[in-house]
Amino acid sequence: MQFKNIHLLMLCITAFFAMAGGALLAPVLPDMVEPLQTTSHEIGLLISAFTLSTAIFTLVIGHFIDRVNRKKILVPCLVIYGLTGLVSYFTSGLQLLLILRFIQGIGAAALLPLTMLVIADVYKGHESLHAMSMVSMALAIGSVSAPLIGGVLASFGWNYPFLFYTLSLPFAFVVLTSLPETRVQSNNDDHKDITNGFKALKELRVTYTIFQGFMIFFLLYAVLVYVPFMIENVLGYTAKEAGLMLAFQGIAIILTISRVKSLASKYSKTMIITAAFVLAGLALLSLSFAHSIVAVFPLILLFGAGYGLAQTAIDTQIIDIAPSESKGGVLSIHNAMKFFGSCLSPIVLGIVLSHFDLDTVFRIAGFFGLLVALMTYLMKDSFENSGDEHIKETEKIALSH
Repeated sequence: MQFKNIHLLMLCITAFFAMAGGALLAPVLPDMVEPLQTTSHEIGLLISAFTLSTAIFTLVIGHFIDRVNRKKILVPCLVIYGLTGLVSYFTSGLQLLLILRFIQGIGAAALLPLTMLVIADVYKGHESLHAMSMVSMALAIGSVSAPLIGGVLASFGWNYPFLFYTLSLPFAFVVLTSLPETRVQSNNDDHKDITNGFKALKELRVTYTIFQGFMIFFLLYAVLVYVPFMIENVLGYTAKEAGLMLAFQGIAIILTISRVKSLASKYSKTMIITAAFVLAGLALLSLSFAHSIVAVFPLILLFGAGYGLAQTAIDTQIIDIAPSESKGGVLSIHNAMKFFGSCLSPIVLGIVLSHFDLDTVFRIAGFFGLLVALMTYLMKDSFENSGDEHIKETEKIALSH
């Protein structure tokens, strides 16, 4: 079966579900504190349980992702993702919800790695950048619509947002019957596992790109988790309005991603990523001084622009530099570290919040963003010199076929 635009759309929908795993609940967390009889510090564990599980099982799945047909992993994961959402709707205790969120994270674990791996199977050179831009657009749309959907559904009841996850159940059937299998059989498949991915970490560019993915998701969840608390508890708005504010971040991401291909023709990925972390860091730092909705709004847009640039450039970079014989393993590690970033963000910043205040949370997160920007700029020579040679060689091979 030939791979068509409709199949790329399926990958985009898969990425959308991956993003919705955390973004959907973010604006609803303050509303869950009272019915679940917990605290604002503990409620963030609903995000951390999901992302920690996703991170761990992304590595587990990565152990055999290069040796197994893509759909054999993707379809069961979509089913687990949807069923746990359905059961969560009928659950009223925090401990059981945390268990269900952990199980749901198992289902989410394969969604982003397989999306990226199928793109690596099908697209080469600049086509890969275009395909990743479309997937990044889907993630951005998820960051726009998921908080909005979560906020609107929460107006019916704190548990209604969980029903959204059940949409992955009919989608799993569509994937099973319509998505082509892209994995190419090879004689050395038996030797492909995640250990090859870890061996690739000896390459500094691979390791540092994975670290960049970790950090941009750490910063993203600083916004997703703590901006709603600022909007509701400090500024006095509702979950629906918090979701709307986070949605504007997604609009900025979409507008930025549409420019990534144009920017990539003028600037190196390293400089794009550097600029992205500067924007994200400055936005977070400035949030600590913003005490009105008018001040918060442009900073959310600024962060969205930085995140959109970083996500697309980092994901394209890891696809470009990952060794072909261990690409699935590297992508699994890359995506696992994103989820570790998502997981550690509410834990680390939650500890900060328990000892200080929201302003300190945003200042520390902003400092991290600016520090990564500086580190990335200082490493630009090692990326641009060897990176350009690798990309040229890849495009040369693609053209020869």
